[in-house]
Amino acid sequence: MKRSAKTHIWHQRHVNDHYVQLATKAGYRSRAAFKLMEILEKDRLLRSGIRVVDLGSAPGGWCQVVSERLQGQGSVLAIDLLPMEPVKGVEFVQGDFSSEAVLDDFLLRLGGHPADLVLSDIAPNLTGVLLSDQAKSYALAEMALDFAQGVLRPEGAFLIKVFQGAGFEDFLRQMRGVFKGVVSRKPKASRDESTEVYLLGRGLRH
Repeated sequence: MKRSAKTHIWHQRHVNDHYVQLATKAGYRSRAAFKLMEILEKDRLLRSGIRVVDLGSAPGGWCQVVSERLQGQGSVLAIDLLPMEPVKGVEFVQGDFSSEAVLDDFLLRLGGHPADLVLSDIAPNLTGVLLSDQAKSYALAEMALDFAQGVLRPEGAFLIKVFQGAGFEDFLRQMRGVFKGVVSRKPKASRDESTEVYLLGRGLRH
């Protein structure tokens, strides 16, 4: 099948997608908002006064959900290499979260306090070459895990999207080495054919 035909099929499926239509109607920037909603409710990750960091935040779907639920009773700090349109109640930084300068800036913006929750729906630029894309995805995931270790309080939580396949078991072991508890989540809004899964780590070991 030619690339143009595949693109057309994907576009038609996307436009007709139930969660895409719901997101459009509700004013959310992406269907991923509904994935986060389900996990937040199931695992009770938000509370009044919480400090949340969103890695790879653009276009802002997750930020919208968190800010909307906190209603000003907490702080949301987001970062992405790409620009992001402002989200009410969210402080945004455009930059590379893996750099020491950005980490230092983050800690200052957090007021010298550690974060309670780090979210990561981050993804690399995909090439269509499966092994290469998986390697890039897990390289980013490992950097996000390192970042979370550096900014979270001991009882904090880290939620990240990963893909099952090459690299998954290794990363899962890394998560279990960092957090006392690690569970996986597959939200209803995640397409059945997708290999994506969300790993939630709670309570730093060290």
